[in-house]
Amino acid sequence: MTQNKEPQCDSVNSEANACRIAAVESCFGSSGEPLAVSGRVLVGEGVLTKMCRKKPKPRQFFLFNDILVYGNIVINKKKYNKQHIIPLEEVKLENLADDGALKNGWFIRTPTKSFAVYAATATEKSEWMAHITKCLEDLLKKTGKKQSTEHAAVWVPDGDATTCMHCRKSQFSMINRRHHCRKCGAVVCGPCSNKKFLIPSQSDKPLRVCLACYDTLSKSAATVGSADLSPISLDKPELPDSSGEDDSEEEGDDTNQEKGTNGDGKATDLEVLSTDDKPTFYRNHSEIETCDNSNETEEKSKNTSNNDSNSDATSNNNNVEVSESHSTESSSVIKSDSTSVEHSSSSSVTQSVSHETTSCVSSSCQESNDNTSSGGCDGGSVE
Repeated sequence: MTQNKEPQCDSVNSEANACRIAAVESCFGSSGEPLAVSGRVLVGEGVLTKMCRKKPKPRQFFLFNDILVYGNIVINKKKYNKQHIIPLEEVKLENLADDGALKNGWFIRTPTKSFAVYAATATEKSEWMAHITKCLEDLLKKTGKKQSTEHAAVWVPDGDATTCMHCRKSQFSMINRRHHCRKCGAVVCGPCSNKKFLIPSQSDKPLRVCLACYDTLSKSAATVGSADLSPISLDKPELPDSSGEDDSEEEGDDTNQEKGTNGDGKATDLEVLSTDDKPTFYRNHSEIETCDNSNETEEKSKNTSNNDSNSDATSNNNNVEVSESHSTESSSVIKSDSTSVEHSSSSSVTQSVSHETTSCVSSSCQESNDNTSSGGCDGGSVE
């Protein structure tokens, strides 16, 4: 009989993975999306510093074998909000050179949003990038999905531009606000970004773009024969951007008293980009691949087990048939022996029954040979 091999991804690891995912869901609470999906594995988690519009901010990141999740930290390791889920096939990583206090960083580019993140050390940066890259490669290989080729621009931080990057003249102030072009990511003034254009990879509604990008997109659309898009004036009172991100100043970002920033919003203190929490990676990639295939392995094991059971049942049925055959033959021999005994003496019937159960076939064969010269038994069977 073939012995079933236990799946390499044992139930202990599966249960531990399920508990980790449930804990992540609990930390996001009702504001987050369900994360427990068949075959999904939590590969690692940790704090990375994300470059936001005004300044670097710590964000909690969770790497799964098919998605990347991050959110704002409300209470460390207990509560997060503003959950963002990025399918890994949409992710493209790009190394970022160190720039003063901004070290150990890289770009995470996606079709809808791109941004820079920073790890506390070079080692942690290497670990994060290696794990994300490996998970992405495994996902594409396993599912056959195609990696996204079009990605949104990384927004230039507000503090990196004191004047409009388009006209080079307009000075930003509390009245003259900053805006971001959704195509190139540049910081521009209102008059230099008073048109919108449809960028399907980012939104199903027209988005704010600078005048230079609008001209480029319009010419490209005309070349491919697209319908002419008339400019949308934004000179009227500002409305939240259709991309879902308000172009207004972030709450609390207009103060210069925050540790690690100067009046321009640039990071000046390494402490802003450091954290006491080191990233945790739960499994190596061979274990992830094993867990992904565990259901298939278990199914094969079940099929093998069923085949073995059917084989055992067939064997047992054959044994029963042989046993019944032997019993029939033995009964014939015993019946023949009993008949012979009855001819000799009727009073010996009771004794012959006791004798038959202990002497089996051999004595009956012997008596049969004594009483019949032509009959006999060969190997305990009667012809």
